Amino acid sequence: MEEQFILRLPPSVAERIDRLLSENASSSSDDKSLDLTFSEDGRSGTFSIGNDHFPAFLLDLPGIVESYKTYDDSVLIKSADIGQMIMVKEEGDSVPDEVEYRHGLTPPMRDARRRRFRREPDLNPELVRRAEKDLQNIMAGGTAENIDVEAIEHEEDGEENARNVSKKVEPKPPEKPDIPEAGTAGGEPDRSDSDESDYSI
Repeated sequence: MEEQFILRLPPSVAERIDRLLSENASSSSDDKSLDLTFSEDGRSGTFSIGNDHFPAFLLDLPGIVESYKTYDDSVLIKSADIGQMIMVKEEGDSVPDEVEYRHGLTPPMRDARRRRFRREPDLNPELVRRAEKDLQNIMAGGTAENIDVEAIEHEEDGEENARNVSKKVEPKPPEKPDIPEAGTAGGEPDRSDSDESDYSI
């Protein structure tokens, strides 16, 4: 598997790179230098083409995108799972305020996080921290610190009721009278009509 990302550029910059990558067009020497540098946070940086510099941002995609390549235009071979995108913006454009891009790459995936995925549960961070601490204590051989007393009493009542139910004596089913089965009482078994052969023909 390869490591890949998606580079999303403004239309003017995309045209310049398209001309640069084209084999037929002769590009100027100014556009031949491409550079992408990131700051210490790893999320924001600068994209340079020639003498022009543009702000760039590393964003997480809302879902995994598979990329494929082909050598004969008929068989596709999966080459990578892509989960991030580098978005290059023009100077003065709005800066993304989140690390996740809320839309996918295609129009049906617009606002995918809200429309297509389950909402994250609203949990109290303090409650999660206490539950995690209790779980670590239990795994280390200790006991949980925060125990709900009412729940334990309710469970004990339920166990006691279950014991009382199991102590009840179930009535025995009525006994069936002993009737000998057909064919076991010493005589010949009854014959059906199919057993008798018709020799008159």
